Amino acid sequence: MEGRVADPPLPNAMSQREIADGEERAGRAWADALVGAAAWALPTAFILVPLLLFLMLGFFEVQGTDIAYHPTLKNYARFFRDPGLLSTFLKTCWLGLKVAAITVVLGYPVAYLLASLGGRTKYVVAMFFAVPLLMSYIIKIYAIRSILGGNGFLNRILLHLGVIEEPWTFLIFNLNAVMLTLAILLVPFAILPIFVALERIPRNLLEASADLGAPPLQTFLKIILPLSLQGVVIGASFTFVLAIGDFVTPQMVGGIEGFTFGRVIYSQFGFGNNWPFGAALSVILLLPVLAAIVIADRFGRARYAT
Repeated sequence: MEGRVADPPLPNAMSQREIADGEERAGRAWADALVGAAAWALPTAFILVPLLLFLMLGFFEVQGTDIAYHPTLKNYARFFRDPGLLSTFLKTCWLGLKVAAITVVLGYPVAYLLASLGGRTKYVVAMFFAVPLLMSYIIKIYAIRSILGGNGFLNRILLHLGVIEEPWTFLIFNLNAVMLTLAILLVPFAILPIFVALERIPRNLLEASADLGAPPLQTFLKIILPLSLQGVVIGASFTFVLAIGDFVTPQMVGGIEGFTFGRVIYSQFGFGNNWPFGAALSVILLLPVLAAIVIADRFGRARYAT
């Protein structure tokens, strides 16, 4: 009819589909954003925020019994001016390197043996090496202390066999005791990464080496060892980081001679009641930890790239 206004055209099927796809993409974007925020919330709240608070607290100082909240570098200057603190820090880092070396030397043969087992047996046996990680840390230290002590199991056996005439005292309440105890406690952290690295070595490479007439030692030095170095570095990094930050083990088996940097930090938050100085020392101890993590990460990336 003349004079009648035509109805507006309805959107076609393609435009309706585009609208639905746009709404679906927007919904997925919001869902991804929420999941990402939730994933970052816990690490931020329990890792990043405490580290930032420690970093900030290290720039304050204690005056009397109260914390003076004004920026200062006195805590860090005190560390570098005190030769005892600096030597204890270097001694602790050296201790961590020795513990890492011992755990790798002890852990590599065990991991190699596990990787050489067939079927599911290797994973069952590997679980037995992971079980000690679930046990109480204090109980394990007491057990090792009862073995290495002057009246411990080791000295009793050696005295009974006539190997020694008097108990050994250099295995307890000194840095040697701390080193041995940490190595025994942390060796599973070296075994498992090395075992995983050995498991990833393609078996066809080993078979090809044997077919070409290479002896087992040459196969190990040319193929197995280079391809498993990533696990060695990761395991050494784990044990180094855990060793230099430990204060319970030196407290229980170190005695006066086995004083480490972790015990210094612990004393500042306890008897010393100097939290800013303890926070500054914690930040300083964080530097070799970050260095170990960066080295392990770069080595792992380089090995993966090649």
